Amino acid sequence: MNILIVDDEPSIIRALKPVLTALSHDVFEAATGSAALQMVRQSTIDIVLLDLGLPDADGSELIAPLKDEAGASVLVLSARHLEADKVRALDEGADDYIDKPFGMAELLARIRVIERRRKQESDGTATIFQSENLRVDLARRQVTLMGEPINLSPKEFAIFGALVRNSAQVVTQRQLMIAGWNTPLVDGQYLRSYIALLRDKLEEDPSYPELILTESGVGYRLAEQMTPVRRT
Repeated sequence: MNILIVDDEPSIIRALKPVLTALSHDVFEAATGSAALQMVRQSTIDIVLLDLGLPDADGSELIAPLKDEAGASVLVLSARHLEADKVRALDEGADDYIDKPFGMAELLARIRVIERRRKQESDGTATIFQSENLRVDLARRQVTLMGEPINLSPKEFAIFGALVRNSAQVVTQRQLMIAGWNTPLVDGQYLRSYIALLRDKLEEDPSYPELILTESGVGYRLAEQMTPVRRT
């Protein structure tokens, strides 16, 4: 993978570059937003590790052009811990968001998730996803948990499908509203009600969910890492 690190802190570059290079990634660097945009226009970039606090731009404003011009996946690395900043970055199209300071093992795991998703997309749109206990067929609208079929309403399935496609990553409330109602202008209580219905059907104990996790103030995340499966 070609990975572009966009950060004006030399210590971040020094920490990340040798680790990523050792894992056979080609690493590029940019300390400003303008340099990042120039880089993606000149080179093929697969993943951008993007800091939001750049000297010449707000990183959130770079997410859309980085994705549009390079087709890159964007993983935000930021010291901004406010929920509003996370929501904005994810709504702008960031594939994931990790707070600084971060652990290297967690960062590499997030990168692997993005790599798997990009491979899935390059192989064609997958319609079947499965984990150890869960299998979801998006085309046939079928969900199986521990070998037992789970009956979901159309709207429940639309919301759950968005979580499945982005498994192990945060999906914002806005993104789930668009998936379920085709508009973000929905009372948040409606979304919470449908999440509760999904938990009633999918969780062993809905009061202590282990599958559909709440990311406070941001959205929800499917804890299971779903793997795309070819239909046979």
